[in-house]
Amino acid sequence: MFQRFILQCLKVLCWFIGHIPLGLCLWFGSMLGRLGFYMDKKHRKIALNNLNTAFGQEKSDDEMDLIAKKVFENLGMNFMEFFRLPRLKKGDLTGYVECEGFENFERAYKKGRGVIFLTGHFGNWELMAVFYALMGYPVNIVARDLDSPVVDEFVRRVRTKSGNRIIAKGRSMRELIRILSKGGVVGVLLDQNVTWSEGVFVYFFNKLACTNKGGALLAAASGAAVVPTFIIRDGKKHKIIIGDEIAVINTGDRIKDQLENTASFTKVIEDFARQYPEQWFWVHQRWKTRPENDPRQGTENAAPVYLDKPRK
Repeated sequence: MFQRFILQCLKVLCWFIGHIPLGLCLWFGSMLGRLGFYMDKKHRKIALNNLNTAFGQEKSDDEMDLIAKKVFENLGMNFMEFFRLPRLKKGDLTGYVECEGFENFERAYKKGRGVIFLTGHFGNWELMAVFYALMGYPVNIVARDLDSPVVDEFVRRVRTKSGNRIIAKGRSMRELIRILSKGGVVGVLLDQNVTWSEGVFVYFFNKLACTNKGGALLAAASGAAVVPTFIIRDGKKHKIIIGDEIAVINTGDRIKDQLENTASFTKVIEDFARQYPEQWFWVHQRWKTRPENDPRQGTENAAPVYLDKPRK
């Protein structure tokens, strides 16, 4: 009974925030994020440590501190905008979300082999998924269940309201291959740390990061086109940027191909994070899993490690 009450409260909050002027909504979210920067010492420290790993030799402490503040502000605005997503219609996109490079997606989509969107936690990534659904291209996204069942139900409702579909993480690979074989669209976020069994180690900002190998496996098994897409915030507006299709290596050497393709995908994400550092999710411990701590180290089951370190 209590959980149903919480769910109804979240729905009411959705309605209320949906009726607040966008400018006021974003201002409140920005202030909420800034408050989080000062109050949430744990994630502020994670963000600053990550920024130091990525840009310690390039940016000053003041520059990295400012980036971290903007990251928190963006997350606060994302939080407020999330409650507005169920009310969003295709006509609302005009003047709110613009898209650069849509022809890159259309070209890949028309091949009929399906499209794998390579993306990460940039800008308002939830809004980007809704954009594609409202444009007539619903996205199938792999997501784990949230710890709270009632929050999980609410989040799923918001994410699927526009036509997108959530695929349970445990049975995702076979289902995703089926979707792609029918020319569908799949979204893959490859910018988060994973465990040794789930990933391979490739360089991200010149430091090995355990990265989900699922994107490389899916691309090899399906033959689908891999197209990078990201979203950035620009004041009250958003801009989606779609890049050229990424060539997928398929030599027949399964491990080597996993490493090469995952490294290639990760480099695309890194390049975008370098260009828009204030837009990425620096509050996540991206380099948490380390190759030297792999319990299977020294065996054939150890997580593969990419040896070609990129040039600085």
